[in-house]
Amino acid sequence: MAGFKAAVVQMRSGISPEANVSALRELVAEAAAGGAHYVQTPEMTGMLCRDRAQLMAELKPEAEDPVVAAASALAADHGIVLHIGSTAVGAPGGMAANRAFLFGPDGGRIATYDKIHMFDVDLDNGESWRESRTYEPGTAAGVADLPLGGENVRFGLAVCYDMRFAELFRAQALAGAQVLTAPAAFTRQTGEAHWHVLLRARAIENGAFMIAAAQGGVHEDGRETYGHSIIIDPWGRILAEVNGNEPGVAFADIDPSSVAATRGKIPNLKNRRDFQADFPALPA
Repeated sequence: MAGFKAAVVQMRSGISPEANVSALRELVAEAAAGGAHYVQTPEMTGMLCRDRAQLMAELKPEAEDPVVAAASALAADHGIVLHIGSTAVGAPGGMAANRAFLFGPDGGRIATYDKIHMFDVDLDNGESWRESRTYEPGTAAGVADLPLGGENVRFGLAVCYDMRFAELFRAQALAGAQVLTAPAAFTRQTGEAHWHVLLRARAIENGAFMIAAAQGGVHEDGRETYGHSIIIDPWGRILAEVNGNEPGVAFADIDPSSVAATRGKIPNLKNRRDFQADFPALPA
């Protein structure tokens, strides 16, 4: 079968970038030893810390970031495409960027993507999050052509909360993306309710693979994430999953030709039509 083997790496990143890089090395080595050609890690691979002052004190510019350096070396050492789901790096104006990185088998950087949608919410269990206080949101959707299985495969890039904005993935699919991604640090409460259904929906409505590595478990900063890193096919079937919230790796074979076959069966991308949306204003 033409295609490539993908792996999702589930982590439990803490407040020490050095410890997280050490865990990254071990899990990526496990994925590469299992035959993966493409390996994805979760959102905030480098550090999960809800204390803004502590996070900013550890923050490095991209050129000095230890996760970026380690990822480039790991991709080259193992001859893989390595997708760092995201890590926090310095941005102008005293802010951070929640930035994803893609490295090729030679260790060279292929693409980056800054998370667009900020998780500014109050959950009914008392959790409150304001990512916009710390992170500068991205402004550009991202796609990248990755050398996998003897051809270039087009990937759409997203991070965590982005998955709730279907229009982002639709734009990527219309631009030719065969694989969609949503590495995450999903809260346990929202994950139990929405993780599987949202990711399967994004795959089904775009006739594309979905790959989403996740953080899992109770972290040093007190937050609890859902885990369940997952790979889904264009028909919405779950191909692989790290069950539960423990660190680990899951693998699936990806056949990009099945994207065209699925879109041929349900040609909703081709059948879509523009429409007017001139709705009356809501009553005052």
